[in-house]
Amino acid sequence: MFRVVRTFGLALGLLGGVVAAQGPEFAQQYAQRLGGTVDELRRQVRSFEDDARATGNSRDGAVDRLRNNADALVARRGEAAQYDIERLARLDAQQRSLAEATSPLGRLVALVRDPDLSLARATYQDYKPAVPTTADGLVAGLLGFLASWGGWRVLSDLGRRVARRRPRAAPTVA
Repeated sequence: MFRVVRTFGLALGLLGGVVAAQGPEFAQQYAQRLGGTVDELRRQVRSFEDDARATGNSRDGAVDRLRNNADALVARRGEAAQYDIERLARLDAQQRSLAEATSPLGRLVALVRDPDLSLARATYQDYKPAVPTTADGLVAGLLGFLASWGGWRVLSDLGRRVARRRPRAAPTVA
């Protein structure tokens, strides 16, 4: 019976390692999607800034002018422009944070610290599981293995101790 328990623990550890290795892979796919989103937002903001300059306005002045317009459609476009400018600043900071992460699992920590939820949701919907061979993936896989296997060992050892302490009923002779 002990071999079965030990083998199950090893299999559980391997499964935990593979699952944990998905964290850095998700962070890598998120970073790719983040790069595309930042590039597109930069293009939109740059186009808005060019239009503002061409009409003799600063970017902030053009946003205020649109937001304070009596026409609801124009005011909504001003709100959208303000949102795009603010989101670009947030995502640009996150992109720098991901790029500067050098420690093992650093990208994953940077992602978890301040994710863009709509971007994370879209990444998750298109996510393709893979076992990364990067240092981050190997460290995460090893930690997942150790946590799963170690947790199973602790639980199985506790279970054996509890089973040994139970008094066994004496067999009844009929």
